[in-house]
Amino acid sequence: MKTILKETIAKTAHNHDMILNLALNYGGRDEIVGAVKDLLNDIRRGTLADQDVTKDLFSRYLDTADLPDPDLLIRTSGEYRISNFLLWQSAYTEFYFTEVLWPDFNRDELFGRSPSISAGSDGSVSPVIRFTGADKNDVSS
Repeated sequence: MKTILKETIAKTAHNHDMILNLALNYGGRDEIVGAVKDLLNDIRRGTLADQDVTKDLFSRYLDTADLPDPDLLIRTSGEYRISNFLLWQSAYTEFYFTEVLWPDFNRDELFGRSPSISAGSDGSVSPVIRFTGADKNDVSS
C-alpha cells in the first residue's frame, strides 16, 4: 500500500486543477472528537477563550482545515448513506447517488444523466474529488 501511495503522489505531484483526497483509516466522528479535544486543550492552556469558539474556528481544528468544504459528494454503488465521511464538512454539500460502481463512473454519468448536476458558467464543479476549473469535457471517462 505504501508503494502505491508513493507512486500516486509522485505521478500527481505537478497536478494543479484537481484536489484528490484519499481518506485512509478516516472516520468523521473520530475527526470531530479529536478536534474537540484539541480545542479544549487550547482553552485549558489559556491560548483560546471559550467565547472565541465559532464554527469557522472549529473547522480549523479538523483534519481538512486547509481544504475547502466539498460542494458535491458522489456516492456510487447504490449506497444511500455517507458512512461517517466528512460529517462536519458536508453540512451544505449536495449529494449525488448512483447505482453505477466507482470504476465505471465517468464524465457521462456525472454530467449526462443527472439534470441536477451541471458545470458552472465557467465549466467548473467542485465535488469531493474536485474538478475545480476543469471543463466538463476534460474530465476523464
